[in-house]
Amino acid sequence: MQLAMHMVTIEDLMPQQHFLRKLEATLDLSFVYGETARLYSRKFGRPPIDPVVIVKYLLVGFLYGIPSERQIEQRIQTDIALRWYLGLDLFDRVPDHSTVSQLRRRKPSFRKVFRRLFEEVVGQCIEKGLVSGRVVGTDSTHVKANASRASEELVEVAEEAGVYWERLDDYEEEGLEELEQRTGKRRKKRTKQIKRDNRRSHKRVSRTDPEAGHLKRPGKPEGPHYLAHQAVDADFGIIVGQTVTAGDVNDSVPFLGLIEHIHKNVVPIQTATADAAYDFPLAHRVLGDLGIDFFVRPQKTAARVSVQFTRDDFYRDENRDMYLCPSGKELRLKRLARSASGLFWEYQADQRDCALCPLREKCLRESDKRGARKVSVSYFAADRQRNLERRCSPEYREALKLRQIWCEGTFAAQKREHNLTRVLRRGIEAAEDHCLLSAAVMNLKRMIKYTD
Repeated sequence: MQLAMHMVTIEDLMPQQHFLRKLEATLDLSFVYGETARLYSRKFGRPPIDPVVIVKYLLVGFLYGIPSERQIEQRIQTDIALRWYLGLDLFDRVPDHSTVSQLRRRKPSFRKVFRRLFEEVVGQCIEKGLVSGRVVGTDSTHVKANASRASEELVEVAEEAGVYWERLDDYEEEGLEELEQRTGKRRKKRTKQIKRDNRRSHKRVSRTDPEAGHLKRPGKPEGPHYLAHQAVDADFGIIVGQTVTAGDVNDSVPFLGLIEHIHKNVVPIQTATADAAYDFPLAHRVLGDLGIDFFVRPQKTAARVSVQFTRDDFYRDENRDMYLCPSGKELRLKRLARSASGLFWEYQADQRDCALCPLREKCLRESDKRGARKVSVSYFAADRQRNLERRCSPEYREALKLRQIWCEGTFAAQKREHNLTRVLRRGIEAAEDHCLLSAAVMNLKRMIKYTD
């Protein structure tokens, strides 16, 4: 065996066109020192590991799809490029994986760095002209929680009002004024909240990770999961918004908050687009008030009545503001109804008309206590109809196509290469950190690709 001595440095061994060289030149992590300054003591204890090294340590794990911190440590030990990026020389000791784990466990406020990192990357993408807000698509994907189905148990929980409860208060007052103009009647202003739905129901909760939710959707794996909700700008596929919920939360719940945050704090949105899961009436009104066009795939509505005649069988007379039933009787506007998830105009027939109607058995159930047929229409139906009337236009179809390409394509790339298949730690905050890092490295790759 022949040995030779070489005088080389790690700088000499690092290829000039390596991706990490471009990343180092592009991403400035100096903000990490300001975010973590109060977590370190200047007088006591051993010299700490540089917090920027910790962030880079985790960043390369998501960049190269390394599934655990232990494996990140092993990879850095043998990979010269990773050593160079972390600022470690050939014989420097690699930070132990347990140091990183304990830091995130003992210093929960360190997680603010991950949100700030994501925002800094998005800000750089905006400065480089990669984000315009012309079309922003939204979608969600399931991320497996660090828990098994065997750890789940049925737990009795109280059903609370929907996330739109407070949002509906202002619209309710607006609707009552409109009701007075249309009927000449108005009930007294509500001085206390409607009694919320306090029925009890059962849901599956994991004992291992109670903050995860039981996912059960057609075509999806069943069990404890989280949902990563992302908003993607359709120019170059930059992720401009990211939030995480439990796996049993409906996609529509975080949607409005996510879009409003992006529109007011990140980039003004011209057009928002989404699939059918986001086609709920309130979204059309809120986005319209923000001046955002909402192009969404229409949601198929199933008839929920157990009688033959559905709402589609009732004719709408716009001039007289009423509905006509199949036998020609009038249903007039009676009230503005409020539920935990929406506002509805209620049109009701006269009890005497329904009592003598030969079609009564096809229109009313025997258990119906009102004795008269009612038709409910969403208070925001006009806003929804206004948007859906454009669904055959070229720009509407193009927006839906861009959403499918960028949102679903981005999720596929993250799952394949950037650790979005499952989370390693437990709790929704840990899941959000995980998804933020995955989104940040996806943005970094695209930013370097399109500006190199």
